[in-house]
Amino acid sequence: MEMIILIGLQASGKSTFFRDFFAATHEHISKDQMRNIKHRGNRQAQLIEEALQKGRAVVIDNTNPTIEDREPLIRLGRMYDAEISGYYFESQARQCLERNRLREGKARVPDVAIYVTASKLVRPSYKEGFDRLFSVCSSGDSTCQIPHD
Repeated sequence: MEMIILIGLQASGKSTFFRDFFAATHEHISKDQMRNIKHRGNRQAQLIEEALQKGRAVVIDNTNPTIEDREPLIRLGRMYDAEISGYYFESQARQCLERNRLREGKARVPDVAIYVTASKLVRPSYKEGFDRLFSVCSSGDSTCQIPHD
């Protein structure tokens, strides 16, 4: 059983990456799908736990920018003996702002949200409890996954 935590700025390609590589095999859990829920963090934890209890692999598709944001996710994964992988999206705020401008409706976030996330984004490390870490880079139509030391 696997838990994948996506880490990166808004509009860095995390949801597209999920669709391209994990949609057929993993449950998608994203706070973006919980816009009308007051305590989205609690609901997210509940959905993760339900999936892991059933032995299903999950992808947590949020910005997850800080160690403090990732810690409860990793702890929950450990409770169910999940293999925990982190995918860190290498991107510049400028690139994300450009992609965000192409979004429509609720998918588009205020520019300030990208800047705020960029200011607190911390590259994940194995010290946090990850079993595997990857860096994801995107250029044009291609995506690369690089194992993270």
